[in-house]
Amino acid sequence: MMTSIGPEASTSKTALHSTAAVTEQEESKTFASLGVHPQICEACETLNFKRPTQIQIQAIPEALTGRDVIGLAQTGSGKTAAFGIPILQALWDDPRPFFACILAPTRELAYQITQQLESLGSTIGVRCATIVGGMDMMSQSIALGKRPHIVVATPGRLQDHLENTKGFSLKGLRYLVMDEADRLLDMDFGPIIDKLLQSIPRERRTMLFSATMTTKVAKLQRASLKNPVRVEVGTKYSTVSTLAQHYIFCPYAQKDVHLVSLINDQSGSSILVFTRTVQDSSRLSILLRLLGFSAIPLHGQLSQSARLGALNKFKGGGRSILIATDVASRGLDIPAVDLVVNYDMPTNSKDYIHRVGRTARAGRSGRSVTIVSQYDVELLQRIEGVINLKLSEFPSLDKDAVGLLEERVGQAAREAIREMRETGGQRGAGGAGKRKRRAAEAAAGTRDDDMDRDDDLVEASMPRIHKTNQQAKKRSRR
Repeated sequence: MMTSIGPEASTSKTALHSTAAVTEQEESKTFASLGVHPQICEACETLNFKRPTQIQIQAIPEALTGRDVIGLAQTGSGKTAAFGIPILQALWDDPRPFFACILAPTRELAYQITQQLESLGSTIGVRCATIVGGMDMMSQSIALGKRPHIVVATPGRLQDHLENTKGFSLKGLRYLVMDEADRLLDMDFGPIIDKLLQSIPRERRTMLFSATMTTKVAKLQRASLKNPVRVEVGTKYSTVSTLAQHYIFCPYAQKDVHLVSLINDQSGSSILVFTRTVQDSSRLSILLRLLGFSAIPLHGQLSQSARLGALNKFKGGGRSILIATDVASRGLDIPAVDLVVNYDMPTNSKDYIHRVGRTARAGRSGRSVTIVSQYDVELLQRIEGVINLKLSEFPSLDKDAVGLLEERVGQAAREAIREMRETGGQRGAGGAGKRKRRAAEAAAGTRDDDMDRDDDLVEASMPRIHKTNQQAKKRSRR
């Protein structure tokens, strides 16, 4: 029996066929079909890049034709290769020193970009230099003196070298990339970027990549890009479909014990815990170690060597729990993260998206759990509205087990505060006392170091921590 199809059904059916055809077409794409050189395709195969991602499919052909590109895509979607491959291909055709400069908001992201570019360019012998704060200026000057093909930098330190390193300039630059552009501008790098733009040629190719688009980024685009093509994957604010997102509702005073119970329940998993402040990152790492968990902190008040050490230990499996501030929320690709925990509710949806984006990357599955207190309900509802998704309650947390842990966790929390007070408050805010405090926070004997503009803002933390710090300051004045 024949059934007639109305206009609406026909339109819907056509749309479904169109979507399926587009998906099938994207799945059949290869790096070679995008016009990528065989040498770079070989490196992609070595890195197990089987097929290009959506952002790569859209951005690479446009960039290969010499267009300026604005790329907007979810975190973990392959933006680094989307700008890296066109640069490497252009470098293969016209090799020269200081060919490209890539700006990143954080030191860790700069190192990660360098690693990925060196891997992608291994077959063509690309040389990169990483120029970030917290490291020795002289050794960086020597690296720049070797005239690398690509400079990956944080803006503040790059400007320092342009002003103070003899013989270094970017007057022959062909490509400029600003990765995580919204974060670059949120961190008030705007005036430095304006200075950098005056130090490089106007005739260049510029690419701007980010997971989110803001009015500041739009303003930067108008100032620095010429007739750009905009490629966008996903909605303005969204999380990937392979991410299972949950919440745990508990009283504010019981956040510690619920975190410990969750980590105990997920033992054997690789867990990244986000806190709002440096103090909580340090305190929770000590608390968890006292309870027998292999935790390590990562925040902006650690020396650069300690930060890289913490990140590498977590990536390498030497530590299964990383307690981090938002210094770790942008761009970092840590393949083995099974679970992301928001100990503190992020204050805006953009930070939430970037935090949970540390798991479920490049098509893999992952989970996130946000601990919600009675003060965070409105923030949770706001974030749910922006990402257009209702978080579900975390199913497997045993309330009885939480109660049994409460006394032991409370004792460990008091010991952690006492340890922080003893290591951090004896000599006030400067000198050897400061180095001791940071060494204790790093859980490794590392020296103090100059900080860069990507340091975390120390916001209001738990009341008992502030009380402890005030008492320590009073003692130091005596």
